[in-house]
Amino acid sequence: MGRRGVALALLLLLGACLTSPAAAAVHLSTLPKALAVTASPRRGQVLHSGVDSLTVTWSLNTSEPAGADAAYKDVKVSLCFAPESQKDRGWRKSDDDLSKDKACQFKVTQQAYAAAAGGPGSFQYTVARDIPSGSYYVRAYALDASGTQVAYGQTGPDAAFSIVGITGIHASIKIAASVFSAFSVVTLAFFFVIENRKKNK
Repeated sequence: MGRRGVALALLLLLGACLTSPAAAAVHLSTLPKALAVTASPRRGQVLHSGVDSLTVTWSLNTSEPAGADAAYKDVKVSLCFAPESQKDRGWRKSDDDLSKDKACQFKVTQQAYAAAAGGPGSFQYTVARDIPSGSYYVRAYALDASGTQVAYGQTGPDAAFSIVGITGIHASIKIAASVFSAFSVVTLAFFFVIENRKKNK
């Protein structure tokens, strides 16, 4: 009985350790919108994956009191699908529970929060080649020493810009396909004329 009692106690302790992190879920609705975030693309501007770049800047929102960012250690910036690119695509849906959010799945950068240096932080990002076509905006999270989101800011869906992804079909292949298609039509027409002449003879 003694051994069974010890085993049961260990199982209960292990279960408590495994379930405790679930209580630490962070929800966007509970975070202060304390960061002012800007991105260089204009609303509706079109960028191309693997070619174009954008610049993101962040700083403490002027509506926040001085020192409100004292606990900010890092900033994490992501590309987020705008609502129009989430429609009928469950794998892109936003969720208030950040552990379940699928809208902001493309990391732009994570680096030290730079406000302490006396100015806004910034990062120039070349759009990765694996970014799919869609409409996007930018969101930044302030992280504390444990890596937990404690504040955020975003350019917002109203300032969304477009990214055109790489399809995998090179322009030269498209040109070659067009040429061969045209050649096939001409060849077919040529043989059609020849056959008609033979019949008339």
